[in-house]
Amino acid sequence: MSDIETTRDGRIVETRRRGGGGWLVALLIIVALVVAAFAFGLIDIDQTKGTKLPEISVKTEGGQAPAFDVDTAKVNVGEKEETITVPTLSVEKADKK
Repeated sequence: MSDIETTRDGRIVETRRRGGGGWLVALLIIVALVVAAFAFGLIDIDQTKGTKLPEISVKTEGGQAPAFDVDTAKVNVGEKEETITVPTLSVEKADKK
């Protein structure tokens, strides 16, 4: 946290205060105390009543799915044997002298 003030002679002075982290330390201490209370059995929670989901009734009538008329191109897929000449590649390492 910082405060910016202007002095009588026109200088701007910034005063920085360290702080604001105390609440974080306090929160960590509280969390540690609660965890310790559970670990040592000081706090014991038992469920006394089971849960039950609410009953839901859904009534539907009629309805209709959409219909589409689609014309697509016809593709004939076949196979035939073909001989392909594949070039050969020879790689030789250059001699270093």
